[in-house]
Amino acid sequence: VDVKSIFPFLFFPQVLLLACAEDLECVPGFQQKVFYIEQPFEFTEDQAVLNLEFDDCKGNNKLNFEVSNKKIKVEHDGSLVALKNVSEVGRALFVHARSEHAEDMAEILKKRANEKRGALKEIFKIEGNLGIPRQKRAILATPILIPENQRPPFPRSVGKVISSEGSEGAKFRLSGKGVDQDPKGIFRINEISGDVSVTRTLDREAIANYELEVEVVDISGKTIDGPVRLDISVIDQNDNRPMFKEGPYVGHVMEGSPTGTTVMRMTAFDADDSSTDNALLRYNILKQTPTKPSPNMFYIDPEKGDIVTVVSPVLLDRETMETPKYELVIEAKDMGGLDVGLTGTATATILIDDKNDHPPEFTKKEFQATVKEGVTGVIVNLTVGDRDDPATGAWRAVYTIINGNPGQSFEIHTNPQTNEGMLSVVKPLDYEISAFHTLLIKVENEDPLIPDIAYGPSSTATVQITVEDVNEGPVFHPNPMRVTKQENIPIGSVVLTVNATDPDTLQHQTIRYSVHKDPAGWLEINPTNGTIGTTAILDRESPYVQNNIYTALFLAIDSGNPPATGTGTLHITLEDVNDNVPSLYPTLAKVCDDAKDLRVVVLGASDKDLHPNTDPFKFELSKQSGPEKLWRITKLNNTHAQVVLLQNLKKANYNIPISVTDSGKPPLTNTTELKLQVCSCKKSKMDCSATDALHISMTLILLSLFSLLCKSFP
Repeated sequence: VDVKSIFPFLFFPQVLLLACAEDLECVPGFQQKVFYIEQPFEFTEDQAVLNLEFDDCKGNNKLNFEVSNKKIKVEHDGSLVALKNVSEVGRALFVHARSEHAEDMAEILKKRANEKRGALKEIFKIEGNLGIPRQKRAILATPILIPENQRPPFPRSVGKVISSEGSEGAKFRLSGKGVDQDPKGIFRINEISGDVSVTRTLDREAIANYELEVEVVDISGKTIDGPVRLDISVIDQNDNRPMFKEGPYVGHVMEGSPTGTTVMRMTAFDADDSSTDNALLRYNILKQTPTKPSPNMFYIDPEKGDIVTVVSPVLLDRETMETPKYELVIEAKDMGGLDVGLTGTATATILIDDKNDHPPEFTKKEFQATVKEGVTGVIVNLTVGDRDDPATGAWRAVYTIINGNPGQSFEIHTNPQTNEGMLSVVKPLDYEISAFHTLLIKVENEDPLIPDIAYGPSSTATVQITVEDVNEGPVFHPNPMRVTKQENIPIGSVVLTVNATDPDTLQHQTIRYSVHKDPAGWLEINPTNGTIGTTAILDRESPYVQNNIYTALFLAIDSGNPPATGTGTLHITLEDVNDNVPSLYPTLAKVCDDAKDLRVVVLGASDKDLHPNTDPFKFELSKQSGPEKLWRITKLNNTHAQVVLLQNLKKANYNIPISVTDSGKPPLTNTTELKLQVCSCKKSKMDCSATDALHISMTLILLSLFSLLCKSFP
């Protein structure tokens, strides 16, 4: 059987396409979805293997192919080629195509030479290797174009759908967004004639396209044919003015910038169709404020909206302008700038930025200042002029003393509000040393000057400073004064003769002295010659002495009018002498009458004097006489000793005289009675309340013993 003669359209599809062109609708996508290549097969570089046909039915705008194997590509015309020689690509290749209106996938399979492609009935499937790119439809729904902003009356007929379906009772049904979906009721169709009408004014900026579906149904509502897509596009009208949405618009340009310097860009937005002249914008400068030094300082690119300078750098001088701020009224017009175009305006503010092209200059070549000696603080404000922008470092001044300040007695700082130089005295000046000072001061800016500008003579100035004499108080030499004396020196002893001088050497004044502060009242001073003597005994142990030093203050008063006073401080270091006897502690001790431990008490000694007039101390008991001794004292160290009973005593109070001697030269001795209470002790409780009121001293004991002995031996 000759298959070609029976099914010529299988081998010559163009025959079928021509025969059915009037009844077939374009189906977007690959016109053949499955391809076969026989093995063994090798892709040769740049050699076309297959031709893939893709049609989105709208011109294939922005068509792009992607292949699953990166070594193979598809050209724009559909040719499948290899980027290099490839022998192995796997069992299958997949090609993905995407355009502005459609996308689809095709498959390329490898088969052996004896492998069949399938039965003849498989040839007729769309998914088969040939594929049928057209389908027969009874409905013809051509796209409809409707201008926006149409005026009533409505409804208004805008198009017609045709169907070859002639069944009795068949009718058209329209659905989709704008019919039975929000916004509902915009479009409707005559069920019988297929006339499509719009019921209201359309706004392209709200919805530009409607994708509806139309189908033919029978009297029961069952679909006979379709659905078929019906595209309705809204034709743009120039009904939107250009708008500047990104304001405020502020640009900056440096003064002296070259002609043609870009300052800023103005961009307007038009909601109309960007593919039409309705949104084709052109820019123009309507007004410039101020108009000097030129009414045309700037130009705007009509297409891009770039604002650039058009005057020479000389005219773009911030210091010669009325104001460094310019305002431009910018117009954007659609329709490519034609007179019929709609317009929108905005204001562009352009600020002329300063650069440091003017050095600061002193307002005077020489400044005068007067200051009293001994005084510190600001003495004069130096004024400068600078034509640059006060808000920048090109205006702010920096002052430097470059001559006349060897002792660093002066400093200068900038007043941030006025830009003046505040010259200060930081070390008191002395009229007697120098009554005049001359300073040389320069001024510069925080920011460096531009290369072709330099600081000139006006950026330096001289300051003449006159020092006024004042009556200064006398000065003690040295101050403080220090002297060392022994305590207890005789009253009337000379401590020191002070020396005070008057700094006002040119006034020839006299000085008299007086006591200003003498806490213990020990001193006096000769008002004429400044000799300090004692009026009382100096005591190192006095509470007025701190760390062996006694401090007093004296005044030196000149004969000026009014008189000036100077204060001198005297520190007397007092050397210790052995003038304090040692003291004993404690002076009371208690012991049980039946105590087994007869160590009664540990005694300590102290002395107000300093070493070597203190310890080691010598402890002694008054002599004990009689048949037996009752106690003894034992030295423990340089400052302590222990009293020990030699036997238990009856309950009573005993006074034990103990002498303590220091190590001074000559040594001093102090005798102190230690009161010893012998108490009864029961159950760990000491009871001293029942003791006799008898106080037995060593003297009484000796007398009693002596009396008994006398009676025994007549």
